[in-house]
Amino acid sequence: MSKIIVLRGGLNLPVTGQAEMRIAKTVNPATVAVCPDNFPGMTPRLLVREGDAVKCGSPVLADKKRPEILVVSPVSGTVKEIVRGEKRKLLAVVVESDGKREALDFGARNPAELDAPAIKKAILESGLWPFIIQRPYGIIANPADEPKAIFVSAFDTAPLAADAAFTLGDRLPDIQKGIDALGRIAKVHISLPAKDAEPFDKLENAEKHVFEGKHPAGNVGVQISHVCPVTKGSVVWTVSLLGLAAIGRLFSTGKVDLRRKVAVAGSAAIEPAYADTYPGAPMSTLGAFFGNTENLRVISGNILTGKTVGREGWLGFYDNTVTVLLEGYEKELLGWANPIRWKLFSTDHSYFSWLTPWRKYDMDTNLHGGPRAFVMSDAYYKKVLPMDIFPVYLIKACLAGDIDAMEKFGIYEVIPEDLALCEYIDPSKNDIQEIIANGIRLMLKEME
Repeated sequence: MSKIIVLRGGLNLPVTGQAEMRIAKTVNPATVAVCPDNFPGMTPRLLVREGDAVKCGSPVLADKKRPEILVVSPVSGTVKEIVRGEKRKLLAVVVESDGKREALDFGARNPAELDAPAIKKAILESGLWPFIIQRPYGIIANPADEPKAIFVSAFDTAPLAADAAFTLGDRLPDIQKGIDALGRIAKVHISLPAKDAEPFDKLENAEKHVFEGKHPAGNVGVQISHVCPVTKGSVVWTVSLLGLAAIGRLFSTGKVDLRRKVAVAGSAAIEPAYADTYPGAPMSTLGAFFGNTENLRVISGNILTGKTVGREGWLGFYDNTVTVLLEGYEKELLGWANPIRWKLFSTDHSYFSWLTPWRKYDMDTNLHGGPRAFVMSDAYYKKVLPMDIFPVYLIKACLAGDIDAMEKFGIYEVIPEDLALCEYIDPSKNDIQEIIANGIRLMLKEME
């Protein structure tokens, strides 16, 4: 067994609504949406028109700057609608499914018989390349780069996250095939939890690392920082287990299969459980999990880093969790000055609820306060950020647009999700993830 890396900082949010490990609903959506905003760092170019016939794996979008990077349809059918927003910004390509699941055949291949350029070409042609994300910046990887490593996290510690063993345990051969393929490009590293590492501890042809600690121990960025830190001029690629399984299935069958098990969870969810569906599925198809209750926030992803899409939105390309919370509008008598507040969780022992550490809470979206002076120290945020960076200095450098300072304080090592817990505990109510995202956008703009 590999040496256990123990992370001292972190926080597990005690929120109710964990999905029960059973498939409660199989969804074959009448329509799915391919949304360009799902793909970080991509400038989309439309490849289809309304009325065009498509199959699973048919190209729908391409990157204007790197046209070899494609985004494909997850279902077969007909392009029903091209959705545009202000200034004709492309918001979604809606495909009406025919229910036949006809797929383009890219040809089954043995990764052991292919070199790195051939592996890259196969993944690019199939439209699965967007699963490969690069550090720094957390954008779709550049196929021309030669990464020093490829990292995969085999567990997720985010609140109410889908259980990897339940959702992908039966796809171990596909995951292994994906490792064999990506291993032809660079060395693959897999991060495992110290407890309950099965069945992914059986994977071969990859260097394994074992992590113990609270969230964000499952974040691949935190794992990279402890094993192979990203520095200026270096590139590390990351891919999720979900992406690895899709890539492995491509080489095994020659076809694109994006179907997945999705955890529908949250304190406002009705009987939280799993659904079997496709990326881009309308949230309305999961309506049985949240009913007709008003004032709900429907999130594609987890409660810390997910995107609010509402009942009319779609499941994100990278997501296998949907979280449902109540909107918190109510004002409280005495507010923060009330020390009792048994129904609220506090990380700072501000309420007596710290006396019941085993308890879980029906959390909502109430911020319990507004923006105020940003005066906390690095030590406060490092309680939940087990990385060797200076979060306060980095955040303020991003606010100031100071590129030299951003480089000095760790912008190459992080993406917004890595500081999600800093945002959660921040008494100043700063939108820290958006601040980091703006800093990354500035770095990318300077590179053009």
